[in-house]
Amino acid sequence: MAMFEGLAEKLQGALRKLRGKGKVTEADVTEALREVRMALLGADVSLKVVKQFVSSVKERAIGQDVLESLTPGQQVVKVVYDELVQLMGGSNAKLTVASKPPTVIMLVGLQGAGKTTTVAKLAAFLHKQGRRPLLTACDVYRPAAVKQLQVLGTQLDLPVFSMGTDISPVDIARAAVEHANRHGNDMVLLDTAGRLHINEELMTELEDIKKTVQPHEILLVVDAMTGQDAVNVAEAFHAQLGLDGVVLTKLDGDARGGAALSVKAVTGCPIKFVGMGEKTDALEPFHPERMASRILGMGDVLTLIEKAQATIDANMAREMEQKLRKADFNFEDFLMQMQQMRKLGPMDQLLGMLPGMGNMKALKDVQVDEKEMKHVEAIILSMTVEERRNPQLLKDSRKKRIARGSGTSVQQVNNLIKTFEQTRKMMKQFTEMRGAMMGKAKKGKGMFRLPFMR
Repeated sequence: MAMFEGLAEKLQGALRKLRGKGKVTEADVTEALREVRMALLGADVSLKVVKQFVSSVKERAIGQDVLESLTPGQQVVKVVYDELVQLMGGSNAKLTVASKPPTVIMLVGLQGAGKTTTVAKLAAFLHKQGRRPLLTACDVYRPAAVKQLQVLGTQLDLPVFSMGTDISPVDIARAAVEHANRHGNDMVLLDTAGRLHINEELMTELEDIKKTVQPHEILLVVDAMTGQDAVNVAEAFHAQLGLDGVVLTKLDGDARGGAALSVKAVTGCPIKFVGMGEKTDALEPFHPERMASRILGMGDVLTLIEKAQATIDANMAREMEQKLRKADFNFEDFLMQMQQMRKLGPMDQLLGMLPGMGNMKALKDVQVDEKEMKHVEAIILSMTVEERRNPQLLKDSRKKRIARGSGTSVQQVNNLIKTFEQTRKMMKQFTEMRGAMMGKAKKGKGMFRLPFMR
């Protein structure tokens, strides 16, 4: 969640002073909210939205129920959380699905916002839910736009409807819906053209497509990296087309967060999806309550669980649990576990979903080194099958051979073996005392580190 890194750090810093206080005064709340206000403005949230947010929080936070409660500091944090959730839409806004297929979803936006890639990501998301999407190339102006969509469709093994670049986008959209009716596609995704700037010609064309195919959803794709400009673009498109929702792309990038926190309040349009990376599976439904939780350092365990359920093979997980119970965990299992974790997404994103880890300061000394992860894989793959299954065989001569074969040092091999033994011991303990709270761990033990954390 790189986009909220600065904002999260400042908000958590402002509220940390209140959390532990047994007594909180109105002056304490005012001081904390002054820092909250500065943090939001620094994140490029619009001034109007910030004023309303701070006012709402203050009105609730200085009430008797909060200041005279047993845990006033925690109550103020809860108020800030609730208001953040409301600011971002309150709850997850789902796509409208037609009672009679196909559902037509029209994606619009400026050039460079990532519409074509988002069409593919959305198609992949819908396909996982059992839908039969048809990707439609309506951008006849941008060089290679049609080809790009076709390549993405091939990667996903999903159909792409195109009619070249000499046909009107309106006619292509109409023909795509007819094609979907004939071929059993229950979702039609229209990839429309964008411009570097909003202009009358672009908007007229989009209005014509809307009149012709009457889409059930018009989604604006905006680049979160553009900050407050993204909100201005949303206002302009909504005024002319009547948007049903927004897709924020590049949320994993180094942006300040203003668009995500402002777009619903300013336009009334909910954020329905967020792009969290370049891969075709890097699109997530937007949950305001989960995002607020991550911003305030409370983690996002629900999203982490959903990722795991969608990615990790249940039978494989059960087999692994049995192995751990019997202390039969070897390097082949270690490698498989690491590869399964990598499928969930970038490790720093996963760590940010853990409660207490949202404060990026806590992660400063836990940098995930992707290069080191590849070294770990290389070392394990340089072992013989027998060595992977029986780690006790790894004596000095074998370690030297493995180091040469993997392009690493004997020290790196030794470090991996040591970490593996710690991991095996720790995972066995976790399996035996399943359900134990992490907070009960003995103080002073320090944070356990995998070999690719520095």
